[in-house]
Amino acid sequence: MKSPLLSGIETHFAAVSDPRQYGKVDHPLVNIIFITLCGVLCGADDWVAITDFAQAQAQWLAKYLDLKNGLPSHDTLGRTFAIIDREEFQQGFLSWMSSVSQLIAGVVAIDGKQLRRSHDKGIGKEAIHMVSAWSVANGLVLGQRKVDEKSNEITAIPLLLEALDLTGCIVTIDAMGCQKEIAQQIVEQEGDYVLSLKGNQGQLHEDVVAMFDYFVGIAFQEIDHDYHKTVNKGHGRLEIRECWVFEPAPWSDYFRTLDKWAGLQSVVMIRSQRQESEKVTSEIRYFITSLAAQAAKILQTVRHHWGIENELHWVLDVAFNEDQSRVRQGYAAENLAVIRHLVLNLLSQEQSHKVGKKNKRLRCAWDVAYREKVLSGFAALC
Repeated sequence: MKSPLLSGIETHFAAVSDPRQYGKVDHPLVNIIFITLCGVLCGADDWVAITDFAQAQAQWLAKYLDLKNGLPSHDTLGRTFAIIDREEFQQGFLSWMSSVSQLIAGVVAIDGKQLRRSHDKGIGKEAIHMVSAWSVANGLVLGQRKVDEKSNEITAIPLLLEALDLTGCIVTIDAMGCQKEIAQQIVEQEGDYVLSLKGNQGQLHEDVVAMFDYFVGIAFQEIDHDYHKTVNKGHGRLEIRECWVFEPAPWSDYFRTLDKWAGLQSVVMIRSQRQESEKVTSEIRYFITSLAAQAAKILQTVRHHWGIENELHWVLDVAFNEDQSRVRQGYAAENLAVIRHLVLNLLSQEQSHKVGKKNKRLRCAWDVAYREKVLSGFAALC
């Protein structure tokens, strides 16, 4: 009888076609995927390490896989992942995540990350840049999309958003994603947005800055607005954040492009001040949002956006050594990035062991019962 875990992988990755030549395949594709998934879960970060894991755990793997032809070599793993269709593989991940979409709420942060060692100067291949969607409240990667070479995040973000259920969510994106078409798409998908506003939206940025300069100059006297301030102390640092927000509609004569932004309700100014020892730094940032003028909620939303840096990108670098990965052949780098995201989600779901992701991976390698408990998170959602 096939295990629920293996059945789940076959169900969600059913659309992934085997790209290898028929009749010359010794190892089923499900074996390749399962061995790689388990290897990464247990701390392996490259094909050689994944193969070493498989050889050490052959008896355990035989509980789930048909190993009559033995285990795949590291070359077989690398070659297979290099030619697996990246779109189909990402769809497999999204199929799995769609099973928990009803749990997704709150802030969905969109941000990009470069896989620094994925470049190959010998053939003129640039480093891969992935855009990810991160559910702050759930601590889960919702999806990812590779930025095509000779392009930027503007082209990848709409495709990533299209694959997500944004109903009731607040989408946060940095200034690169502050585009009229992206705002329109989020609203059409029944979500809200908070978009960082910088000079790439020249007229709107100029008008927002000018209005806030005027309001600050008169101390917001008789100006309908909302204000919120937070003060945080710790580790020798003092951080003060202030947020001012107003609805621009009554001031539409002073905004040249206001009517071109779908759902825009409020414009925002956030001033952050950080003091550490004798050093004081200050920064002012501007945002547009489809949310009502509620300063406390918007300030909290903006702070949540940085969760994708601290809880996703940082963890991938520190716990998964992603920036040191030299996997670069074909589609292997981006397909392996999807595996890392899947493993990260499995580790995030398992809450009984209160340690960091790196130590959870070690525990999976050492403790078969814990490994199977983490992996059951995949089967439970299938």
